[in-house]
Amino acid sequence: MKHSIKDIKTLFLLAITLTVSYISQASAQNEPIRDSSVTDSIVAEIDPMDSVEVSLLTCSPHEEIYSLYGHSAIRWHDLHQEGPTKGQDLIFNWGMFSFSKPYFALRFVFGLTDYELVCMDYSRFWPYYQKWGSSITEQVLNLTPAEKRKIQHALAENLREENRVYRYNFFYDNCSTRPRDIIERNLNGKIEWAEREDFAPTFREMVRECNRNHSWSKAGNDMLLGLKADLKTNRIEQEFLPVNLMTDMAMAQVYENGEYRPLVKEQRMLVPPGVQLIERDWILTPTEVAILLLILCIAIVWIEWRRKKRFRWWDVTLMLIQGLVGCILTVMLFSQHPTTTLNLNYLLFNPLPFFFIPSVIKRKTTVWRMVLITMLGLFAIGAIFQSYAEGMGIVALCLLTRIIKHEK
Repeated sequence: MKHSIKDIKTLFLLAITLTVSYISQASAQNEPIRDSSVTDSIVAEIDPMDSVEVSLLTCSPHEEIYSLYGHSAIRWHDLHQEGPTKGQDLIFNWGMFSFSKPYFALRFVFGLTDYELVCMDYSRFWPYYQKWGSSITEQVLNLTPAEKRKIQHALAENLREENRVYRYNFFYDNCSTRPRDIIERNLNGKIEWAEREDFAPTFREMVRECNRNHSWSKAGNDMLLGLKADLKTNRIEQEFLPVNLMTDMAMAQVYENGEYRPLVKEQRMLVPPGVQLIERDWILTPTEVAILLLILCIAIVWIEWRRKKRFRWWDVTLMLIQGLVGCILTVMLFSQHPTTTLNLNYLLFNPLPFFFIPSVIKRKTTVWRMVLITMLGLFAIGAIFQSYAEGMGIVALCLLTRIIKHEK
């Protein structure tokens, strides 16, 4: 399940998959427990609950494309050394998926990807993150025995065959939001969250930060994320990232019967951060590629001016590229991902150029030039409302060079 970006032709598709990547932080080495005796022991009441620790685990990102966003899981650790569940140490992981499932990439594009909750031994969970240099932070929750029992039954219910698979959503329903909801819904009191007034990033800003070392992945995400990704987020929306959930949990308190108690009783480092090797992107960044394209466009314009003619083959080439990128964005208009449907990149990159290729080949370029000028103008206005991908402004300048008329 480990994949890296090697072929620039698949960047946009892999960026979507990312960022399934988003997201997914599971690996084939984390084999789930499917023994019915384990689930039976979870369902069984444990008394007393004082020997049980229920924790939120937060795993820092590492350089696999699907792990750039970190990971969250719930740990159920019975410290009692007697009885049927003595020493039981289980991880509840909502981040399992498989690239081998039919039409995985296509289903992810349309927001139809299913993820799965699995239960695994802690001993099989932590070595994977240690191997990749990721840290694991444990936040032991400050729960009453009754609250532990409620969480116990909620986990067992989620682990049932008919409940363990869920429809994954990168921003709103993932391996970070699922543990949060299990915890919050099974407290006897109410969680009082400490809002961070000085922290209101957009979805795009948070995704960019996670992809800061991977310029092509970041550019691919920016092309596919639309206008809604540039809106300021609230605390609940920010918690799609495990690190944000961990920060909020540390400051949260539980209000019950007129009294407050910290939600987190203890925070400790289970696996310290190790050395991570940053995988190199392609040798050129998106901006550098865009600059080279602009230089080529200017050189072609100069040659056209000297020869007093227009290179129709170059017009057609740019129109094909523009239209093909537009087809990808058109597909995303039908996606169930809520942040991709309203995308202002569509003002410039859409299938419309395909319809004008025949007229350009016949040297009838007047109408196409007017259409292109309109598209470029709308695209420029759209920059006020939506942040475009790296190098897109330069690409727009490349297309702008094609409005110049060189025919005699």
